[in-house]
Amino acid sequence: MRKPISRLGFGGWQLGNHQEWGQMDEEQGIKLVQTAFENGITFFDTAPNYAAGRSEIYLGMATKLFRDKIYLNSKYGHDPDGNIGFSVAGIEPSIRGSLKRLQTTYLDSLLLHNPPMEILNGATSHFQELERLKQVGLIRAYGVSIDTAEEVEAVLKQPNVTIIELLYNIFFQSCRKLLSDIHKRGILLIIKVPLDSGWLTGKYTAKAAFEGIRHRWSQEDIQRRADLVNQLSNITKDTSLTKYAMGFLFSYPEITTIIPGIKTIEQLHDHLNHQKYVLPHDIKQQFENLYDQSIAKNPLPW
Repeated sequence: MRKPISRLGFGGWQLGNHQEWGQMDEEQGIKLVQTAFENGITFFDTAPNYAAGRSEIYLGMATKLFRDKIYLNSKYGHDPDGNIGFSVAGIEPSIRGSLKRLQTTYLDSLLLHNPPMEILNGATSHFQELERLKQVGLIRAYGVSIDTAEEVEAVLKQPNVTIIELLYNIFFQSCRKLLSDIHKRGILLIIKVPLDSGWLTGKYTAKAAFEGIRHRWSQEDIQRRADLVNQLSNITKDTSLTKYAMGFLFSYPEITTIIPGIKTIEQLHDHLNHQKYVLPHDIKQQFENLYDQSIAKNPLPW
């Protein structure tokens, strides 16, 4: 039986000392997680590589007193040292490392963290190994964290996958027509990158300069995103877009939980307030039309 899962989840990528966000010490991290729980958030997403393992450590320290009341989701494929590897033999040691950092005896779910297509297609023994680890009690469910419609279609052919973490937001809607198929399978659907790494807050313009992982965007990418943000502002008549971007996702009944990255108490409370907003149907339709007309044939790079 699944634990109750809050529709607003907690994305743990920014939890801990991450160079892109500056110092988040232990006390701040623990307080942030505990405040989230006190305000009704029960789904917490993390991975071994988030903040070089500190995301899991802070979550473990913060949640040990109410572990049975929350859902902890972690991943396999990217280790705390930044190495990427998907060997079958490495799955159990990685899980045991996560369990130690999280101070728990089991994961509610374990996801393969953007694995190659041969794994998603079932050409390897990864899913069999995950089933074994489920049977011995180290994990209670398993699935994948993926980005594209092609990947979703492959995963839907794997009968024992019960969780998909998916890149989906106003700018990334390629899987829209597959949401009903995911729902029919009874798959728990987690939405990652709901704000397009900050663009869908409305705070960035064509003059923005980026460091760290966001440095991946070319000037052309930045200009195109800025133009699209302007179109969203014209639709909403508002330059602050977060509530509309989150409302767009909350409007899909197929979505189980949405995991924005949360790095401050203020940001947490903003998201708690935003989940009360109900996006008007006509605005949702305009967001879908914008994607269909301006993005679908020429997808944005992540």
